[in-house]
Amino acid sequence: MCFEPKKGNCRFALFLLQFLLPALLCLGVCKASAQTKYTVSGTITDAQTGESLIGATVKTGGGAPAGIVSNDYGFYSLTLPAGQYTLQISYVGYKTIELKLDLQHDVKLNHQLNPSNELNEVVVTGKVQSRSANITGAQMGVNKLDVSQINNIPVLLGEKDVLKTIQLLPGVKTTGDAYTGFYVRGGGTDQNLILLDGAPVYNATHLFGFFSIFNADAIKEVDLYKGGMPASYGGRLSSVLDIRMDDGNKNDYGFEGGIGLIASRIKAEGPLVKGKSSFMVSARRTYADAFLKLSGDSSLKGSSLYFYDLNVKLNYQLSQNNTLYLSAYYGKDNIGLKDNFASNWGNAIASLRWNHIYSSKLFGNTSLNYSNYQYAIHNLTDNNLFDVASKIRDFSVKEDFNWFLGSNNKLGFGAVLTRHSILPGNIIASPNAVYNSTNIEPRYANEAAAYLMDDMKLGSRLNVVYGIRLDRFEMVGPGNFSTYGTNGNTINTVYYAKGDAVATYVNAEPRLSANFTLNSKTAIKFSYNHNTQNIHLLSNSTAALPTDLYVLSSNNIKPGVADQFSLGWYRNAGNNMFEFSAEAYYKWLQNQIDYKNNAQLVANQNVESQLLYGVGRSYGLELYLKKNYGRITGWLGYTLSRVEDRFDGVNNGNYFPARQDRLHDLSAVGIFKWSKRVTLSASFVYGTGNAITFPDGKYSIGGVTTYYYQQRNGYRMPADHRLDLGVTWDGKPHKNYRSGWTFGIYNVYNHRNPYSIIFRDTKDSPPHTEAVETSLFGIIPSVTWNFKF
Repeated sequence: MCFEPKKGNCRFALFLLQFLLPALLCLGVCKASAQTKYTVSGTITDAQTGESLIGATVKTGGGAPAGIVSNDYGFYSLTLPAGQYTLQISYVGYKTIELKLDLQHDVKLNHQLNPSNELNEVVVTGKVQSRSANITGAQMGVNKLDVSQINNIPVLLGEKDVLKTIQLLPGVKTTGDAYTGFYVRGGGTDQNLILLDGAPVYNATHLFGFFSIFNADAIKEVDLYKGGMPASYGGRLSSVLDIRMDDGNKNDYGFEGGIGLIASRIKAEGPLVKGKSSFMVSARRTYADAFLKLSGDSSLKGSSLYFYDLNVKLNYQLSQNNTLYLSAYYGKDNIGLKDNFASNWGNAIASLRWNHIYSSKLFGNTSLNYSNYQYAIHNLTDNNLFDVASKIRDFSVKEDFNWFLGSNNKLGFGAVLTRHSILPGNIIASPNAVYNSTNIEPRYANEAAAYLMDDMKLGSRLNVVYGIRLDRFEMVGPGNFSTYGTNGNTINTVYYAKGDAVATYVNAEPRLSANFTLNSKTAIKFSYNHNTQNIHLLSNSTAALPTDLYVLSSNNIKPGVADQFSLGWYRNAGNNMFEFSAEAYYKWLQNQIDYKNNAQLVANQNVESQLLYGVGRSYGLELYLKKNYGRITGWLGYTLSRVEDRFDGVNNGNYFPARQDRLHDLSAVGIFKWSKRVTLSASFVYGTGNAITFPDGKYSIGGVTTYYYQQRNGYRMPADHRLDLGVTWDGKPHKNYRSGWTFGIYNVYNHRNPYSIIFRDTKDSPPHTEAVETSLFGIIPSVTWNFKF
């Protein structure tokens, strides 16, 4: 079957390709011919480690300044009329460089910045200039996380966590107390594109969602896009979380780690060829299973409960214009009870990237990416043996280009090809098992996308980023594919041979972001995104269960579609010490998936017959106040929002609150640098309770009580709130090493945040039904010893 794209989207795409691209080239070429111009280009790196600095600012001084920021690999290109200039190169936490330049021909200048070591040095030298990027840049709905802040924020059991940190930002909501799963502006957890060095991550959690797979020691950069998503990203409806691993030190060897209550971690880095190549290896493992072996219960002694991570990254600078990067991640969870059951799940992720500088204005990156997530469950009881297994795997090749047409115009374009493979789930059962052996056919799809975008400054006040992404998704054989009626009945089943097209979807995704600068401290921004998604998560739990099932768009499941409009006001104050933003948004979602009552999702060949399709809407206001530097830093975030769904056959076809609907969400983070060796930190969260469905009645047949429901998500859990505190003490540095301690208290005032509400019959005569609220964590102290050589 072939489904045609919307004609309006296609006309818009053709307009961009046929008219705007030549116009952009004319702007770059025709303006250049008006006067003699030359280009200064190069890379910006850390002087101590040799690592590239992403988003560093290069600008000219004087009355009519021009500037550019370095790309994801530290490359910059600035084209200027011939003449004399003062260049300023700056980056947050680093000393600014100023140099004189007499530009009479193309010049290649590589810059090395030194970190600011003094407590308040950043006030005068550390990227005060580039901190105004939130005012001058067109991008909105973007948060860039500082790794040092991630390390200082108190978290459960002292395990530094990227995902728990982003949950403290406005517009981002947690799936539950202590969970690392998150919703962004009303979207589902599967509608977040999570990337690790360019490769997608399908399950970013450990231990049923209480910890993330991202070892903070191995992380260099974290960017979250909630709106105004660049056209270079695609495949998800709500957000992009782009995480980049540490490159490793090209100049010196280093070794660091930590020992905590639940896990230990180590990291090694250093040069392979000094100044040209480096490696980074980081590992983490929990040891709860070691304590089980001390138990007097024989069944616990033979049980397992642990997870581990391994991050590896290598890079080699082949020449001034060519660099190779190899990144890999492998992680796994193992949970089991002796002679009862065992379960394991995990990710294997790898990416190989080649950077090439084609000219002083053109930069390219070629990527080969691999991502594999799988789980297995083994029932080990004597008379009920069975195994369940499932996996999802992606192979992709991607080409990205940055073309610096001028100081006011940067073009980005590229393409990506992806092969999706899904094994929905197999059951291998013994003759006595309660389940029958089931072999569900795998599903395959080929996806191709191309994008074009332009970042253009129009005068001194207006900055526009606009573009288009074209996506073609095709589910292919081999396999048997059924078509289902509205009541779930099978209409027909057709076999497709290997490579035959089962369903094809073509979508054009326009993107637009605009910034109007009122003055040097104030700006108004607008953005519009049209996104589509072809990979869908089937889960009826807020926890990140390993048995969550992914399905592809097919002859029954259409791609999810989202249109989001955002409008924001931005204001900086105090030499960019403070920044404030207010963003309002509206998101319209189509082809959303829900489940029929009593749906069977696991190991079901006809799982598509169990689904409902509908629409959703999300709208809200986000307020964000941040203090960037000084002895006290941190932020305050507040979100006022609504998230509603509508499905035929649910709530009489009327809108009802989605399970991620929360009217109020408040977070506060404070980090106080008490001295050079002592840092105090605190975080507080408050949120309206999640929507929940309560039974409206019950009936009993044969002594079995069954509840029936009428209104979906018609009730609310109690509000949850929590205060966490932390102290980091850095020991006195020695010649070759230093160490320190991190102390934390999770849930300081021991508030029992609701996890779930269950209904049960009492033992009274006659029995009546009672609601029982359960919670997970009370007050939990933690301590971690950290060391570095």
